Amino acid sequence: MRLKKKYSVIAWGMIGPAVLLIVFTKFYPIFEAFRVSLTSGTGLNQTYVGISNYARVLEDGLFKTALFNTVFYLIQVPIMLILALILASLLNSSSLKLKGIFRTAIFLPCIMATVSYSMVFRTLFSKAGMINSFLMNLGIIDVPIAWLESAWIARIVIVVAMTWRWTGYNTIFYLAGLQNIEYSVYEAAKIDGANGWKTFWKITVPLLKPTIIMTFIMSINGTLQLFDESVNLTKGGPANTTITMSHYVYNTCFINVPNFGYAAAMSFIIFIMVAILAFINLKVGDTRD
Repeated sequence: MRLKKKYSVIAWGMIGPAVLLIVFTKFYPIFEAFRVSLTSGTGLNQTYVGISNYARVLEDGLFKTALFNTVFYLIQVPIMLILALILASLLNSSSLKLKGIFRTAIFLPCIMATVSYSMVFRTLFSKAGMINSFLMNLGIIDVPIAWLESAWIARIVIVVAMTWRWTGYNTIFYLAGLQNIEYSVYEAAKIDGANGWKTFWKITVPLLKPTIIMTFIMSINGTLQLFDESVNLTKGGPANTTITMSHYVYNTCFINVPNFGYAAAMSFIIFIMVAILAFINLKVGDTRD
């Protein structure tokens, strides 16, 4: 019994610092954000206002626009993951030559700084950009299109930019998962007469299900917290029609008249949304009895 207690003390002594670090860096900020969300003002001038900040969020038209935009940007998640699955399957092919070059090329976009790639897309889709020049040379359009001056087109440009940047990132996860699948499984399927398409849906996708769920949760989490593209690519415009929730929180804290309580309330709502979606995805993807 004494030996067991001794081992228990040693174990807690080893993991104790890590537990405390997690509590102070992960859980404490959550509780502090909730506390601040119940106040109004800045610094030492904060006053308790109860749930009035949350009531204000429900009536805030700009927050509703930011929420709509953020949910709209989620359409890139399934598009991106399907493309990543297809690319990973192609890169895992035994007949493909120069695999290293292709894998590096696909992964390069996610290495770029978000500011840099946002500026690249902003330049490409400007009135004098390459996209307009290409379409005009083909005779498809006669005058340049103001891509970033139309709300819906600007939203689509953000979706395209995000898909371009993060597809390669998810491809690496799927490629790692594919390389852990025994090749004999595919050989058995081929002997049974399964073609490539049937093999992909009946073998590859089910065996990659845990990885797909993980990337799905990560992608949703990242999209709900989308900030850089809104700030650097469209600047939230035109007229705040492409602004995201995180961008609006930033403006509320540092650009407009600072209101940390209201910004914390919006942040806490984002946190709850991410937590609920993550819980649903984990439950749906849990295949254990």
